[in-house]
Order: sequence, then structure tokens, then C-alpha cells
Amino acid sequence: MQGVQGKMISKPLLLTYLYLLIYILLSSGVILYNKWVLSPKYFNFPFPITLTMIHMGFSGAVAFFLVRVLKVVSPVKMTFEIYATCVIPISAFFAASLWFGNTAFLHISVAFIQMLKALMPVATFCMAVLCGTDKLRCDVFSNMVLVSIGVVISSYGEIHFNVIGTIYQVTGIVAEALRLVLTQVLLQKKGLTLNPITSLYYIAPCSFVFLFIPWYLLEQPEMEVSQIQFNFWIFFSNALCALALNFSIFLVIGRTGAVTIRVAGVLKDWILIALSTVVFPESTITGLNIVGYAIALCGVVMYNYIKVKDVRASQAPSDGIAERMGKDWKLEKKSSDIYVPNSDNDNERGIAGSLSGSDSKVDEEAPLITTSRLSHIGRTQLGSHAV
Repeated sequence: MQGVQGKMISKPLLLTYLYLLIYILLSSGVILYNKWVLSPKYFNFPFPITLTMIHMGFSGAVAFFLVRVLKVVSPVKMTFEIYATCVIPISAFFAASLWFGNTAFLHISVAFIQMLKALMPVATFCMAVLCGTDKLRCDVFSNMVLVSIGVVISSYGEIHFNVIGTIYQVTGIVAEALRLVLTQVLLQKKGLTLNPITSLYYIAPCSFVFLFIPWYLLEQPEMEVSQIQFNFWIFFSNALCALALNFSIFLVIGRTGAVTIRVAGVLKDWILIALSTVVFPESTITGLNIVGYAIALCGVVMYNYIKVKDVRASQAPSDGIAERMGKDWKLEKKSSDIYVPNSDNDNERGIAGSLSGSDSKVDEEAPLITTSRLSHIGRTQLGSHAV
């Protein structure tokens, strides 16, 4: 009996670890792949807006095929008011975060980009306070100061520090923070819930249109005079990996939850920083880089602890079953506020769940991903079907 039970437990657990491994490999792979494609030293396609447009166009086309042709999911009831006031502004900031984040690859290393991304919770917290969706607290603010100090130390230790690349990356982080806060303010008020496919269906085409404007002004004239190489299989596989990353995050969240994927994100960042120095030998990591990033990571971990502690403190042992179930759902929903450095602007951030902007951490490669209601429902549904 114990052996049968052990098999029943181990198989879903192994499947969960497999999904986590796939997520880490895809997330790291997409970042390194984007860097390789864009870098003048390797594939030499220095057009980040074009690459991002390929990702958005491919994702939007696949989503349209799944929704309208195969009818895998049904489109939500999208009114013109919701599209104009929610989808369009969110898509604009999403496109900006991808544009600036991918452009940073041309100037700074993958390792340093990952270190700068530790500023994501700082930017999101500041924007949330300014927009009135969060309150200024001394304990959280002190953690944000610690993260900032760590990033400054890491930047000071960067051998190949580039002001332009740093500005691009930080601007992309600010744009992503604005997108997250804007999503929380707009979509939560509308009560709109999008699954991964419908998120791509609505957001990707709109982001493509926004990217077309800077592409036409900045990259299109240069592409006409430059002798660029276009390899269909390179760009197809690159876009396919970015799309697969979106769905892998959805699967991981469905099996585990927001907190677990953030822990996996921390592990992925360290692996990616180390791996990038092997794939790109010109990327050098100094001791000061590591010390600074470790300090920033301590601030992030303390921030996560405070968030989890706050949510759990709201659960009283005397609550009835119905109240506890409701609060468990809220705990899973609020766990999306927990940040761990990573999220892909490297940049197709994911899509998985109701587009609730409370998520202060998203995978840089899968930028649309948010993890609130769907992470709870998805895990429940997947768990009931686990063999």
C-alpha cells in the first residue's frame, strides 16, 4: 500500500520538477538566444525592435489560430471601452519595456543585465506608492534601499560598464513597473480575466503596432542600407522558444504557484549569470559584481518574507472552513506580489493568468505573465487530473 501511495505521490512531483526544469532551460535559453542574435560579435542582427516585433507577430498569429480557427478557448467579452482604456495603454508600456530591454543587449552583458533587474521590485514599489495602490512602509522601504545599494555596488564593479546600455535597461524596468501598476489599476477594476492564449490574442497585436512606429523611424532606414542576414530558421526557432516559455510558465504556475516560480527564478538568475560567462567569454564577472548582487538579493528575500508574513497574519486560526478557503485563495493571489529578480525583459515576458498587475516580478522573456487567480484555479484543476 505504501509503495502504491509513493508512486502516486512521486509521479506528479517528478512532473512538477520537470516543468520547473523546462521553465529554467527555456527562460535562460531565450535570453542567451536573444543576446546571440543581436550581438554584432555573433549572428550580428543589431535590430532589437525588429526581433521583438517578430516575437509579437508570431505569438499573435499563433494565438489567433488557437482562438479563431481551432477554438481551443473562447475570446472574452471585450468592449471598445475596455480595449481603449486597458489593453492599449498596457500594450504600450509592454512594448516599451521589451524595446528598451532588448536594446540593452547591444551594450551590456547578460550577467550585468540580470543584476540590474534586481531593481524591478524597487521600481514597482515606487510606482505603486505614487499611484496610490500601495502604502509607504519603513520596513519595505529599507529593503528597497538595500536592493538599490547592492545594485550600485554591482554596477561599480562592472568592468565593461556602459552608460547607454544601463540607461536602456533601467528605462525598460521603469516601463515594466508602470505596466504592472497600470494593469492593477485598470484591469482589476474592470474585473477582466485573461488566460495565456487570450492574453496573447489581445496584447501581442497591439504591442506589435506600437513597436512599428519606432521601428519605422529608427531601424527601417538602417536596414535598407545595411547588408543584413536573415535566416528563417534562426528567427522561427527564436520566436518559438519565446512562445514556449510563455506556456511553460503557465504550466509551472498551474502545478506550483507564484512563490515557487519566483524561487525558480532566483535559481535561474544565478545559473544564467554563470552560464553567460561561458557562452559569451567577453562577459566577465568580478568579485564586486557578486557581492553587490548578493546584497541586492538579500533585500529581495527580506521583501518576500515581509509580504508572505503580512498575508499569513491576516489568517486567524478560528476562521471557519469557508473563510479559510477564501483566505487561501487570497494568499495565492497576493503571493504574486512577491518578487524575485529575473523577469525576462530579455524579453518576452510571459502570460499566464488574469492580467492582474500586482505581480511585481515577471519573467523577462515572458512579459505578459501575471499570476493571480489562474495560478489558484489552474493548480486546482491540474492537481485533480494528476495521475
